[in-house]
Amino acid sequence: MIFHLVLISAQVQSNAGIPVLQGITFGFFSRLQGGGASAIRGVADVWHNYVGLRGVRAENEVLRQQVADLEVRLQEQRALAARAERLQATLDLRASTKLPTLAAEVIAGNPNSGLLTVTVNRGSVDGVEPNMAVITSKGIVGRVIAPVASHAARVQLLIDQNAAIGAITERTRAGGMVIGTEPDPPLRMELVSNQADIVPGDTVVASGIDGIFPKGFTIGNVERSERGSSLHRLITVRPAVDFSALDEVLIVMVPARGAVVEETAPREGKK
Repeated sequence: MIFHLVLISAQVQSNAGIPVLQGITFGFFSRLQGGGASAIRGVADVWHNYVGLRGVRAENEVLRQQVADLEVRLQEQRALAARAERLQATLDLRASTKLPTLAAEVIAGNPNSGLLTVTVNRGSVDGVEPNMAVITSKGIVGRVIAPVASHAARVQLLIDQNAAIGAITERTRAGGMVIGTEPDPPLRMELVSNQADIVPGDTVVASGIDGIFPKGFTIGNVERSERGSSLHRLITVRPAVDFSALDEVLIVMVPARGAVVEETAPREGKK
């Protein structure tokens, strides 16, 4: 019966004009071929995706490294630009001031908390002497203290508790003395009468009476000014110089006028 059915199917034609047996076998094998092709395509897609992902991963690693290198270069360029800007400001100050100055680079700080100093790469062979003033384009940094080495010198910062500088306010010319303190802000203006007209925001400059610091150079700005319980006002000053970011400074090559006592010990009444 099966044999007869096969013979009949081979002889009988369908509506499409092809033998029924051929249509059945073609449909059956086409389904098998379609399934096989789908399986092959699936395997091929998985393989290509795997290989592609491996390539993308390697490319991502390369791109990450390139981005990291570019970020480092960008930081280097920013640092160079900032240094160039500071150097330009220092050069502008040197060109604008009539005082003889010597450019110096800060090469070290002082780990001793009792004396706030930095070390610069200029010394006695360059003509540097104790009590010479040190400035930047922002304002006064401090003074050179003894001993001075051949190629290096220590600079006592203005915010050191043992530092002092004669000062006046730029607006009213009220005079006093600015000293270093521990609290924030790190400067205090003393010996100013309660009657003096000093308000927050006033600029404080060097008076020049100490014989060390050049007259008129900026010290900072008044942050608080209150009437004191005694004869003098309570005045705090925010320094104009950022002492945490000192790189290049200028040493004023003018010896101190008169005898100036080197102060490396705390002032009387201070610890």
